[in-house]
Amino acid sequence: MATQAAATPPGRSAPGSLIQALVAQGLLADARARQLDQEARATNTPLIAYLVEHASLSARDLGLVASNCFGRPLMDLSAAVIDPECIKKIDEKLIQTHRVLPFFERGTTLYIAVSDIGQTQVLDEIRFKTGRAIETVLVEHDKLQRAISDQVESINGIMPGAGSDEANLLNEVDLDSSAEAASPSIEVGASQDDEQPIIRFVKNTILHAIQKEASDIHFEPYEKFYRVRMRIDGMLRDYSHPSVQFKERIAARIKVLARLNIAERRLPQDGKLRVNLGKQRAIDFRVSSIPAVYGEKIVLRLLDASMSQMGIESLGFEPAQKDVYLHALNQSHGMILVTGPTGSGKTVTMYAGINHLNTNERNISTAEDPVEIQLQGVNQVNVHPAIGLGFAEALRAFLRQDPDVILVGEIRDLPTAEIAVKAAQTGHLVLSTLHTNDAPQTLTRLLDIGVPAYSVADSIHLIISQRLARKLCEHCKQRANLTPQALGEAGFPPELITQSLRLFHANPDGCAQCQQGYRGRVGIYQVFPVSDAMSELMMNRGNAIQIAAQGKSEGIWDLRRAGLEKVAHGVTSLEEIDRVISI
Repeated sequence: MATQAAATPPGRSAPGSLIQALVAQGLLADARARQLDQEARATNTPLIAYLVEHASLSARDLGLVASNCFGRPLMDLSAAVIDPECIKKIDEKLIQTHRVLPFFERGTTLYIAVSDIGQTQVLDEIRFKTGRAIETVLVEHDKLQRAISDQVESINGIMPGAGSDEANLLNEVDLDSSAEAASPSIEVGASQDDEQPIIRFVKNTILHAIQKEASDIHFEPYEKFYRVRMRIDGMLRDYSHPSVQFKERIAARIKVLARLNIAERRLPQDGKLRVNLGKQRAIDFRVSSIPAVYGEKIVLRLLDASMSQMGIESLGFEPAQKDVYLHALNQSHGMILVTGPTGSGKTVTMYAGINHLNTNERNISTAEDPVEIQLQGVNQVNVHPAIGLGFAEALRAFLRQDPDVILVGEIRDLPTAEIAVKAAQTGHLVLSTLHTNDAPQTLTRLLDIGVPAYSVADSIHLIISQRLARKLCEHCKQRANLTPQALGEAGFPPELITQSLRLFHANPDGCAQCQQGYRGRVGIYQVFPVSDAMSELMMNRGNAIQIAAQGKSEGIWDLRRAGLEKVAHGVTSLEEIDRVISI
């Protein structure tokens, strides 16, 4: 760590020499440098902060010059673990005015991140008020500003980075948890200035998750701290660290909204709450609580009904893949299976298909565990195995309801598989999911659980295996230079390795528009129509390797080949494809 900053250490440059160093390196003209130094002093602004704002110098360049000038290493603050309890030791106004951030404490020493080493008067004031020894750590100004904004605002229960419009929206949100309400909900409408901090914190966290397009919010209690994380673009990220003393009040508030039993802390519970964003849009959250060692952990899963209205063209299918899917959907019978790990977007792919089929001429029934997104014009059933209503029982009932299209949430066992196959063979279009790694393994999996080979060969028309990959940020993605040999080793086919091929990778520092160089996700698909040759292989008990080889001979892309196409188009990076799809 850095040495104490009460005075300039022997052999080190004095703070004023930073200006001289900038002039010596040609970053500023001498007269302009002296003028900026005087202006910073006159406005009582830290020199580095003033230079970033008024001299068109990057925070990175200034940090490197300051590091060399003062003989201090430049630490990457974005990689540091910031202790929110340390922030509370210093007045918030002092933190924001002087751009200092206490982030770590060891014994009686408080470590403070600064971008300007020359603030000895401010550091002396902090030392006096806290009674702690002070150690300063040099960081880049922009990362310091971002950390101060996020940490201070999240401690206060305010949405980090919220603009005036967002702040106004938050002030207009009313949390409706009255017993008379038709459903638990957060309404946009009335203003309540006397809301309690816990109510505001929960409300702001939920709205921030919606605005950041998060899929999940995790409220996690531990022995000495409390953490809130959000899953954005498939990656969990820290959001805030409220004081651990509020863990029970936060859990109770969420359970009230979700109509859970607040007195029961020993057993898992499930519930729902709704966010009404005006009159045109509502977002449901599935709420799950479990009794962890240090309190109740609660996870909210965002269920945005607008996702079900996505057209197939917006999911990320290549044109030929989309045509194959639409052709299968337009058949009057047969089975379409969507496979992939949890969280790979299978439900959205199926809902997009159901949305395409949802017309007055079709009777569509679904069996789901649970129904997450309600679809207008579709008959949806929650399965409930505890009372004898499983997928198999729901399917048997559907067959007596004159169905045209049936969606089964998941094929988990032989009875469900047999009824689904029977429905597909008797004039019904069936959509379902299965947990397998790719399409060829799906066919052999059905054989393994006991479905006769002739039934599999006769009923399954299409298998879609998929993953979700993060999309590169269009504002800050960077050119990647790879040799033809490296491209070949990565799996690029010769027809893609051309002079015009331009690849990109993520900017690890990201920008204001993204998360570490990525924003949003796109589907990577293996669209695998079952041909007559594949059916014959299954009848002869062919394995997944043989079926995959047959698919390749028919020109069907595997998942990695489909991913590399997205890389070639600049949609995502090779590193992201390596992360989600193995070679």
